Amino acid sequence: MTITVIARHMEVTPPLKSYAEQKASKLGKYYDLIQEIEVIFDAGKDRTTVEIIVNAEHKNTFVAHHDEGDAYACVDGCVHKLERKITEHKDKFRNRKHPND
Repeated sequence: MTITVIARHMEVTPPLKSYAEQKASKLGKYYDLIQEIEVIFDAGKDRTTVEIIVNAEHKNTFVAHHDEGDAYACVDGCVHKLERKITEHKDKFRNRKHPND
């Protein structure tokens, strides 16, 4: 699993980069088929936006955006959204052959 941290219109400090990599690496325990994770920081006029893109096998792509609070809170919000999306996808994929009636 490859984790890439990219910034637009700002510089990423080493603590922020390590925090984003640490949080993004936790997504691997929810889905084994993750190949690549991109964390994109974007600084606007008055707030920071974080976008995390997860590319998994079989052309599955999960995207989350968050723009409330500082950069650390945005990373936490994105990871929380992705945890939910990945587990819902995993449950749907597992139960497609044997639905609960």
